[in-house]
Amino acid sequence: MLYNKFGNTGKEVSALGFGAMRLPMIGEDNKQEVNEELAIPLMRHSFELGVNYIDTAPYYCEKLSEIAVGKALKGYRDKVYLSTKNPIENDVEEDWLGRLEKSLKNLDTDYIDFYHFWGINLEGFKRWESLYKKSEGPLKAAEKAKDQGLIKHLSFSYHDKAENLRYIIDSGIFETILIQYNLLDRSHEDNIAYAKEKGLGVVAMGPVGGGRLGVPSEVIQGLLNEGSEKKLVSTPEMAMRFVLANPNVDITLAGMSDLAMLEQNAAIASISGHLTETEIVHVKAMMEENKKLAQLYCTTCNYCKPCPQEINIPLLFNTMNNHRIYGITEHARQTYAEIMAGSNPWLKSADATKCTECGECERKCPQKLAIIQQLKETHETLKPY
Repeated sequence: MLYNKFGNTGKEVSALGFGAMRLPMIGEDNKQEVNEELAIPLMRHSFELGVNYIDTAPYYCEKLSEIAVGKALKGYRDKVYLSTKNPIENDVEEDWLGRLEKSLKNLDTDYIDFYHFWGINLEGFKRWESLYKKSEGPLKAAEKAKDQGLIKHLSFSYHDKAENLRYIIDSGIFETILIQYNLLDRSHEDNIAYAKEKGLGVVAMGPVGGGRLGVPSEVIQGLLNEGSEKKLVSTPEMAMRFVLANPNVDITLAGMSDLAMLEQNAAIASISGHLTETEIVHVKAMMEENKKLAQLYCTTCNYCKPCPQEINIPLLFNTMNNHRIYGITEHARQTYAEIMAGSNPWLKSADATKCTECGECERKCPQKLAIIQQLKETHETLKPY
């Protein structure tokens, strides 16, 4: 296992981190729980392979991830850095501390190494910053918790717009950042370099794009082809190698639900020189060309929204582009099937058959796309067999 200096925290962390968001589960769909007989040995095996950073959160795995992680850490607590998050639901200092105490209880530990303000945005941060100056609110609560040794390092995870991030980095309050970065989403690439320059430890989440890069794609697999030389690797390996090759990323955080996935990722994270500088330039150039091609079908500007029939047009077109441009067909069809069934609360959209051809979206589209026809094509291509 390779290790990196984690910003200015003084810690050395494994290049691969264990994301405890997708632990093996058991039970019916509406009443699932963590399969601890599989999950605990899986996490412990990762520690034995050299992983020394594990990330969880109060709501992961039907709110049971923290408990399972706490059990897995028995006997390893002094060898593994623990990360979890505070879902800031209000501005009350006592409530923030109460959520921290609940996580400490779930994890059965006296302290958390890297404690995250969960999914903060610029607007929320400025509000908390204002409260901090008045000696109250979440930031003051975090300072107290740190003084008491309940948390060692203050961190944050981020899903807001790229242009809003540097203000939070420049605040000097946080020591590490957790942010999405992968072949399909490089919107924060410059921000990652900036965070690193400012001394923050950088954890990249979603290296396989929420599963999109975890299924076969000849387009992704062929990115390293140069002329007649064949350097085909699997799609998830290509995705992992790309993130691991970024010198500004300290930890590549991967959700792993079985032994094969863990051992594959650990093996990849143990190889030095993931991609050469020439290969990185080539891969980025090819992905930029694919991105431009995808934008011919939709730039996801969202001007077409809202649809009277509650069709999330950019979501459906992005799903179609995963098939059409990137060859991620299996995942695209699975996503559309979940949209049709309404089985995934994160995919909020009616399916394309609900279109009444009112034309409202086409009148608002700055690209003048034939949205109605593209919706029909999306359904015919991705509908279940």
